[in-house]
Amino acid sequence: MSIKVERKTSVYLIDVINNLLERSRESQSIFWRDIASRLNSSRNHYADVNLGKLDRVVSEGDTVVIPGTLLSSGILHKKVRIAAVKASDKAKLKLAESGSEFIELKDLADENPKGTNLKIIK
Repeated sequence: MSIKVERKTSVYLIDVINNLLERSRESQSIFWRDIASRLNSSRNHYADVNLGKLDRVVSEGDTVVIPGTLLSSGILHKKVRIAAVKASDKAKLKLAESGSEFIELKDLADENPKGTNLKIIK
């Protein structure tokens, strides 16, 4: 069954979903297809994750994928790499203070086409 991006209006989001689907086809990876499918669904199904929750569920050095938005509530004490559709400005500032890194989903998909050793946080 193929995924078609039909109901999205954000050009950026359409580009992200299509890029993830392309990576999935090229590398035969179901990981990126799953993320694209989640982003193609209703906005109500997106993940809105706070830094405090991340601090509780991730380990030092993890690479985390959030199919939604990273929010700034809480404090992150661990150095991690986080890829999400978007992050609040305050969350990006707190990430920089903790030594963590925020990267775009498209960039992570280009860097890791198979989607190995990644965690999805919902």
